[in-house]
Amino acid sequence: MIAALGLAVAFAGLWLPPVATTYLALWLAVMLILTYTAHSMLNIAYLSWGAKLQHSEPHKSGVLLGAAAWREGAGLVGVIIASIAPSIIMLKPRPQIAWAMGWYSLSFSVLLMIAMFTLLRLSPKWQSSSGSHSKLRHNWSAIKANQAFRKLLLPYFFNAVSVAIPATLVIFFIHDRLQAASKTALFLASYFIAATIGLPVWVGLAKKIGVAPSWGIGMVLAILAFSSTAWLGAGDSNKYMIVCIVAGLALGADLALPPVLLAQVIGLNETAASYYGVWTLLGKLALALSGLGLPILAYFGYQPGLAGSAALTLAYAIVPCVCKGMALILLVRSYSSYRKAAS
Repeated sequence: MIAALGLAVAFAGLWLPPVATTYLALWLAVMLILTYTAHSMLNIAYLSWGAKLQHSEPHKSGVLLGAAAWREGAGLVGVIIASIAPSIIMLKPRPQIAWAMGWYSLSFSVLLMIAMFTLLRLSPKWQSSSGSHSKLRHNWSAIKANQAFRKLLLPYFFNAVSVAIPATLVIFFIHDRLQAASKTALFLASYFIAATIGLPVWVGLAKKIGVAPSWGIGMVLAILAFSSTAWLGAGDSNKYMIVCIVAGLALGADLALPPVLLAQVIGLNETAASYYGVWTLLGKLALALSGLGLPILAYFGYQPGLAGSAALTLAYAIVPCVCKGMALILLVRSYSSYRKAAS
């Protein structure tokens, strides 16, 4: 609840900065730090809570997969709404923007509090654990001794990087490579809608052949989709739309299946929060590394607004496929460990 309150305040601070322009950059940096910190705290607690479902239900894989599908589906709907709303607000006359952003921030806070109230009232009871130093040392010792978890970290990290890089560069690729800036919203909407539609497909497949094999198939699908963008250029909007749909379907696997695979390798009496803390840290590290993409591209001569950059195509189309391929190889090599831990 503390993290939720902090997130609500930081979110409002992002959209309602002070009128003075002197310290806007500092204000933005502080609000972003608070937002990501609060979100990480919420995410760790929420995923850890959900992981305990596998120990309270007889068909644990099915329960986890179903919960993951609903969670990520709702999250994608939220992403779509949150992507559209600010764009609509910014179309208003300038005097009305601050008023509209205030209502937008208030709506977010109300929805967040409703979600927290529902979670606390209707979800299975949280099993609290001691936060003593000895308990923490025991948790870290258990994590280091969990071979299946350690082998899962590198595939997850490389896969997270492969998703984060295109997410950072997609706007520049659409504007400068495809020269289709007017269709940006359509491309992004098709990507996230396809991911939402694909969630039940991946859940059904995972129930039949297993979580890790299904995730591997999703990786292959993503590689096929993104590698094709290396040959796209101006005027290929329709082809890129197909890429967005196929890559979006693959994204459904990336969203729903890795947390389930992680939950399956956590021991019955172990503290899930410690595992998800490491897990979340890797995800944030992947995002941070992807943020280096633009400075690196600038070093190799790329300038936003100029078409025909080979460096942009390489970074958007090829580098993510290499990272995804490494994740796939590591996942396949460690499959026996995941299977043993999940049994």
